[in-house]
Amino acid sequence: MNLLITSRAALFILAGSFLFSFTTIADKTSFAGSWVLNEGKSELGNFGRFAARKIKVEQKEDAIGIAKTSPSPGGDDVTTTETLTFDGKASETTVFGGSKKKSAAKWSEDGKSLVISYTIAFERNGQTFDINGTETWTLTNEGKSLSVQTVSTSPQGERSTKALYDKE
Repeated sequence: MNLLITSRAALFILAGSFLFSFTTIADKTSFAGSWVLNEGKSELGNFGRFAARKIKVEQKEDAIGIAKTSPSPGGDDVTTTETLTFDGKASETTVFGGSKKKSAAKWSEDGKSLVISYTIAFERNGQTFDINGTETWTLTNEGKSLSVQTVSTSPQGERSTKALYDKE
């Protein structure tokens, strides 16, 4: 009889643990929508003139599509698009007049922030140099604002910006 009770208790504990493991998986934040730069609430420094003015996001369970519209050095708006999977695999896109950008996306442990790591290979006057960076995306203001904190390093040093976007 004790063996039967112990077996049932063990089965109950295992079943409960199995079900509980599914309820502890963090829901992922949805960044889907159109976002417009709020320059007054952003901390862009000298980078401000090239910050994305608008971001359009399409998000699925396994990937995120990002279209950023930014001013070019010539003054015209340029839209760059990339699709990143959430498995951490790198994706390659072309930016800034033919430069190659490799990016990978990964969720924070709690699923509330998305971290995008990237490397952009530039060529200027026959020399190649890389810019390495990380963007951390979070929602603020009850989901009405998107905060994108960027830290990047290049031969010119480290740069940090915080861009705040309002949902359209």
